[in-house]
Amino acid sequence: MQLKTKVTIKRATGGFALIDSLIRHGVKHIFGYPGGAILPLYDELYRAEETGAIKHILVRHEQGAAHAADGYARATGQVGVCFATSGPGATNLVTGIATAHMDSIPMVIITGQVARPAIGTDAFQETDIYGITLPIVKHSYVVRDPRDMARIVAEAFHIASTGRPGPVLVDVPKDVGLEEFDYQPVEPGSVRIPGYRPTVKGNPRQINQAIYLLKEAKRPLLYVGGGAIAAGAHEEIKELAELFQLPVTTTLMGKGSFDENHPLSVKMLGMHGTAYANFAVTECDLLIAVGARFDDRVTGKLDEFAARAKVIHIDIDPAEVGKTRGPDVPIVGDVRQVLIDLLRRCRETGVSGKAGQTAEWLHRIDRWKQDYPLVVPHYPDILAPQEVISELATQAPDAYYTTDVGQHQMWSAQFLNNGPRRWISSAGLGTMGYGLPAAMGAKMALPDEQVICIAGDASVQMNIQELGTLAQYGINVKVVIVNNGWQGMVRQWQQAFYGERYSSSNMTVGMPDFVMLAEAYGVKGMLVSRPEELKDAIGQMLAHEGPVLMNVKVTRDENCYPMVVPGKSNAQMVGLPDRSKLHSAELVYCPSCGAKNVSTNNFCPECGTKV
Repeated sequence: MQLKTKVTIKRATGGFALIDSLIRHGVKHIFGYPGGAILPLYDELYRAEETGAIKHILVRHEQGAAHAADGYARATGQVGVCFATSGPGATNLVTGIATAHMDSIPMVIITGQVARPAIGTDAFQETDIYGITLPIVKHSYVVRDPRDMARIVAEAFHIASTGRPGPVLVDVPKDVGLEEFDYQPVEPGSVRIPGYRPTVKGNPRQINQAIYLLKEAKRPLLYVGGGAIAAGAHEEIKELAELFQLPVTTTLMGKGSFDENHPLSVKMLGMHGTAYANFAVTECDLLIAVGARFDDRVTGKLDEFAARAKVIHIDIDPAEVGKTRGPDVPIVGDVRQVLIDLLRRCRETGVSGKAGQTAEWLHRIDRWKQDYPLVVPHYPDILAPQEVISELATQAPDAYYTTDVGQHQMWSAQFLNNGPRRWISSAGLGTMGYGLPAAMGAKMALPDEQVICIAGDASVQMNIQELGTLAQYGINVKVVIVNNGWQGMVRQWQQAFYGERYSSSNMTVGMPDFVMLAEAYGVKGMLVSRPEELKDAIGQMLAHEGPVLMNVKVTRDENCYPMVVPGKSNAQMVGLPDRSKLHSAELVYCPSCGAKNVSTNNFCPECGTKV
């Protein structure tokens, strides 16, 4: 005889049902800003905070709440939660929701709404946030009946965190939050949603086909994206790379999925990727795409991206497989589960890379690494931006790093070697102002970890008001401004493609004194302007107990290289030494001995073979 679980039913409001459901789903922190329509939820939140069951972080702008919830989710893999009221409160979340959507970040967004009878009447602070956000959420709800609240919250968490993760919106009319009813909790993991069944297991036949291609490839390349981070597939990627001796490149979202200090790493590829990663993807004969979506900033000229390679594409979202590049072996499924099954099949059949199978290929890549390293310039009287990033990497190698968007973001991607989930940056949407609030969220999630935000002088001003949040809660985030007085990436493009017409990109006029501004908020401010000051200043910043904003003056005209010019193939980079021309797509390697720098219609100088 099966015993029935006792169900607890109590009289409660819709607001209580929401807060109680969040607590049951393990939510410890909510980032938000109150307002009229959401006050019933905040009233119940007040009571829950008094018990210590949950903590609310009052941001200074709703966009900060969304980015903080996003940073919380990226740092932990858990669902981030933010609150905002109706109308402008809700619309201020839109950029943060779109950021999370583009990068597949699990979030639940709770918005207040005008009372049900007022919906559609253009009531005060009414906006159709459900309709506004439809293109940028994974799913959304308007709670019309408080009896549905617990189920909707459970479904929202399930949808946000399973399959391809993403943001889910729950819009709560004011009177739904106030209405009393007989509340029955819904426990996490107990919901079943008709029609929602993400594919987790990969097709065994396709996995076997992938293994066959791996056995035969002479110049393979493992190309890893953010899906590997979401799936927690770090160990499996390492095992696969070592089993078949695969060089590994990552996207901006995939940073941290593979140890960039590992000899098989070729670091990031794409527009500002390493030269050796871009040469490798141009020359490879097998591309294994793992949780990556062939983004335009990665591929460059699409028809020349890995043009000589067969493609294995592993992704949990079937819409991404074949969206821009048709794979030879498509595998739909959870990245980690597919790799577990693939590796198990290899063990069962005794398959591994043949001795020396990729040795020549790895040797060629090592030569590229030697010929085209990432270089940290040094100037006598002014700091180079790369020096700042490099010194941070030396003194805080295991920190969680967030960034804003622009040149400093790309330099950070080049010179930081991050562990799993320790790289937190807006990749798909490229959202300026993301770094500071995201760092805030990451630090609240992981109070014992070091969290550093690398910002630009232009980006940081977009959400600099969150210094007030750092001060209020004593959130020990270190913010390092790489200050060149420009919208740096805009200036670089204007220099390269717009005849040096620097329209509206100079930020020096009207720039605040960042040190005084930080101290006005109650945050320690620091200024660094000379190379000899940097090392000690970073040491002092890291040792300080409490939030710090460090303004580092750097050279104004430094450009971020290498750079793949838009519309060109990845092999056609600018900003490399002249010898890079020898590795362009018009030049090939000897098919007999593998010697490099052999032009077509010539004889190989090493072995004499006609090329």
